[in-house]
Amino acid sequence: MATRQREKAAKRKAEKDLRPRAVVRHVRISSSKVGIVLDLIRGKSVAEAFAILMHTPKAASEVVAKLLKSAVANAENNKSLSADNLYVAETFATEGVTMKRFRPRAQGRATRIRKRTSHITVILDEVS
Repeated sequence: MATRQREKAAKRKAEKDLRPRAVVRHVRISSSKVGIVLDLIRGKSVAEAFAILMHTPKAASEVVAKLLKSAVANAENNKSLSADNLYVAETFATEGVTMKRFRPRAQGRATRIRKRTSHITVILDEVS
């Protein structure tokens, strides 16, 4: 099993610069909430992914749709690829910086509030 993981990692490293991508950083939504939306579009064609995002009632769907649109524009302008032949190869959201705030509580105490952010990446690829 570890050999297959190494092979996949080597393939990803070789194709890293070839595939069009888009990244957005410091989005004020936690990475776990964004991950739910990203799981819906991973592996789908670009048109199907847009349709799914337009009908998903999550706050992260607007951000991901805008990011997907940016990735398609990068593919068309920088790599001269057609949007019809593209699909969402990889998507992931990593944890960004966490803003710490305090909220007053009973008996003079305070509770920390963590306002989480995330970094979202969408990588497209051409259908073989």
